[in-house]
Amino acid sequence: MPTMMKAAIFVEPGRIEIDDKPIPEIGPNDALMRVTTTTICGTDIHILKGEYPVERGLTIGHEPVGVIEKLGANVKGYQEGQRVIAGAICPSFTSYACQDGCSSQDGGHHSHGYKPMGGWRFGNTIDGAQAEYLLVPDAEANLSPVPDGLTDEQVLMCPDIMSTGFAGAEKAGIKIGDIVVVFAQGPIGLCATAGARLRGAGMIIAVDGVDERLAMAKQMGADVTVDFRKVDVVEEILKLTGGRGVDVAIEALGLQQTFESALRVLKPGGTLSSLGVYSEDLTIPLGAFCAGLGDHKIITSLCPGGKERMRRLMSIIAAGRLDLGPMVTHRYALENIVDAYDLFSHQRDGVLKIALEVS
Repeated sequence: MPTMMKAAIFVEPGRIEIDDKPIPEIGPNDALMRVTTTTICGTDIHILKGEYPVERGLTIGHEPVGVIEKLGANVKGYQEGQRVIAGAICPSFTSYACQDGCSSQDGGHHSHGYKPMGGWRFGNTIDGAQAEYLLVPDAEANLSPVPDGLTDEQVLMCPDIMSTGFAGAEKAGIKIGDIVVVFAQGPIGLCATAGARLRGAGMIIAVDGVDERLAMAKQMGADVTVDFRKVDVVEEILKLTGGRGVDVAIEALGLQQTFESALRVLKPGGTLSSLGVYSEDLTIPLGAFCAGLGDHKIITSLCPGGKERMRRLMSIIAAGRLDLGPMVTHRYALENIVDAYDLFSHQRDGVLKIALEVS
C-alpha cells in the first residue's frame, strides 16, 4: 500500500490546493476509508474565504463515500472492502453531550462533554474527506454500510446536506397540513423542501432568485415558488397565506435579509428554523419579533450524525421516496478540485452540487 495520498488542503484565505500528504495511521477505534466520491459544501466556501477559521494545512471536506481499506482492532461488525459512508458529524457517542441527546455538540474528552459544533470533525478539527484516504474516528459508531444497488451519487447527499435539510424540517416540528416556507433553494434549502414534503406539510413555498433552483424546488416538493427578483417576498407570502403567516419558516442561507424575512412571515406562535451558517451578527427587528411577545420559536440545527442517522437517510433513497441525484450538476476529478472550487464558489453554470470522483 502506498504511504502518500493526494488531498485538498487549506493554505490560507482564498487558497485551497491539492497536495501530497501521508496516508493516515489509524488507532484501534478508527477505520481507514478509501474515498471514491465526495463533494464541496457551502461551509467549505466559508473556510476558503476565511470566514470560518481552520488550521492551515488541514484537509478540507466532510461528505465521504468510499470503501473500508483498513479497520482498527476494536472495530466490530464491518469488513474491509465494504462500501460505506460516514456522516459529516461523527460524534464519539460517549460524552455527556451525546448521552444528553446533543451528539452534534459532542466535546469528546472535555470534562463536561459539550463543545459547540464539536461533533463536526472532518475538515474542521481533523483532516477531511477531499482526499484519497480518510481516517474515520469512532468508526463503529459512524460508518454506515451502503445498501446494495445504490450508487455513490445517490448517497452522496446523505452525510451532510440531506441530513441538515431534513433536520431543519424535523426540529421545526412540521405537522401534517402546515404551511412552510423555505428561504434559499441551494442544496441545503432543497433538502429542507424535500424534508417538509416528507413531514406532511400542506403547502410548501420555496424562495430563491435563480430559475434553475426554483425549478428544482418543484421537483423536491414545493407547491409554490417565489422569485425575490420579481416580487416583495414578505408581501407575496402574506398574500399566499391570506395574511395569516406561515407555520414554519426555514432559513437556509445565513444572511440578515433572509433571517429577517423568515421572521416577518411567521404567524404568531410560528417557528423559525435556522440552518444558515452566519458570518456576521444578526439583528432581530422589534416589530417582526412582536416585542418578544409573539410566542415565536427560533430553532437552530447542526445536522445529526452517526450510523443510524445515515441508515435512515439511505433507507428513504433505497425505497424510492426521494431522488437527490438530479442535484449533482457537475463532475470533477479530485486532481481538478481547484477548478471545482472556483466554479462552486462563484455559482456559475447552474451549479448545485459537484461530484468529486476520487477513485
